[in-house]
Order: sequence, then C-alpha cells, then structure tokens
Amino acid sequence: MAIRRILVVDDDPDVCAMLKQYLTREGYAVEAAHNAMAAMNIVSSRRVDLIFLDVMLDAESGFDVCKKLREDNDVPIIFLSALSADHHRMTGYQMGGDDYIAKPFNPGLLLARVRAVFRRTHRASSLAYRRDTRTYAFDRWTFHGDKEELHDQDGVEVALSKREVSLIKVLLANPQIPLTREEISSALTNQSDEQVELDAQQSRAIDVLVGRLRQKIEANPKSPKLVRTVRGTGYQLCCAVKQDG
Repeated sequence: MAIRRILVVDDDPDVCAMLKQYLTREGYAVEAAHNAMAAMNIVSSRRVDLIFLDVMLDAESGFDVCKKLREDNDVPIIFLSALSADHHRMTGYQMGGDDYIAKPFNPGLLLARVRAVFRRTHRASSLAYRRDTRTYAFDRWTFHGDKEELHDQDGVEVALSKREVSLIKVLLANPQIPLTREEISSALTNQSDEQVELDAQQSRAIDVLVGRLRQKIEANPKSPKLVRTVRGTGYQLCCAVKQDG
C-alpha cells in the first residue's frame, strides 16, 4: 500500500511540529501549512490523502477553507479546534468535514481517528490530476490539460493513448514525489490505492506503460532523465514543472 500523505493546516507552528513528528513516526508522510492560501496551493499541486484543518486560522475560518476544498475534491478532512460545543461540531460536519477533534487531544486517540476515517471513507487523495485542466511546462515539453495534448518545444503534438494521458497527469501533479505502482494504477482505474493490490502481471503492465511514455518524452529512453525508476517504490518525475492556469 502507498504511504499516506497528510496535510496539517494550523497557524500554530508548535501544533504543526508536534503532529508532523508524531504522524511521521507512525509511518505517514506529513506536510504543514500555516494559512489557507498555502493549504490550497498544496492540495492543488500534489497528492494529499487527509487534511487536519484548524477551525480558527488567522485570516480565514477553517470552515470556509473546507467549503472551498469541497468544490473540487473529496479528500478526507478532520477539523481541529479548541471550540468543542455541539454547534461548532455540527458546522464542521455540515461544511463537509469527516471528523472533529477538540484541542487539546490525546495523540493515541488522534491516530485512532485517522485510521477510522481512512477505513470509513475509502476515498482516495485529493487527486487533482483527474480533473486538471492546467497547462504544464517541463523539460522541452508542454502538456495542455484542457485538451489532453502533449507538444514539444516546436509546438508539434505527440500522440498519447488514454492510459499515457492518465500517467502523465499523475506524474505532472506530483513532481519529485516517488509514486508506487499501486498509486499509478489507481489513477488509471479511478480506484483508491487502498483497494489496489497488483499481481506480477499488473505490475508489469505499469512498467510497460511507463516504458511507452519514456519512448515519447525521453531523449534517451534507455537512460531516462525525466521519469526515473525508484528502486523498491516505483517511478518519479525528476524535473522542474511549471504550471499555468
């Protein structure tokens, strides 16, 4: 199973540091954002499996942030708040939250709630690449998400199959992040990677697909510089990616 990626959104650096240290020790990959804008940028640019969202952010309510997030994705959200009254909890659920934990909290209980949300929701990450219509520039290539077209530096289109389009979308949405074959397969089948268990033949099919994409975008497919193999994990897009739109 892929490593779960958790985003902690809280304007208190101590809370972010504590959660990051604890959840990392439990095997999760954790990133922190201290305001709404940073959180939205992270969710829109890379994969997030669950969000801890503080209700009382400095400039914007966590409830408002949740409402915005729900316009575009179903990533599970757990509210954190010093406000424990029932009407605050009700507001959190009405805005689309999956759980509500009052501060201060017991770390062990918090971990149990995380696992319960993952079991209960069976929803995958933010997976913005599924609906992504932005334009990406990388190396000597430009990928237009709205048209699902790949062009070289001279504007010449390179034909991609539907599966190659899905693959390049997930790679471009997660630059510099090692992706497992299960994560890539989930992008191709619209399944949660929690539900994907690949046998040898299915894993080989992912390898073949990556090989086909390399044939189209790598200067030397036998010595790939863009989509590299990460031993024991899967594949990683290893170049800078610029987004537009």
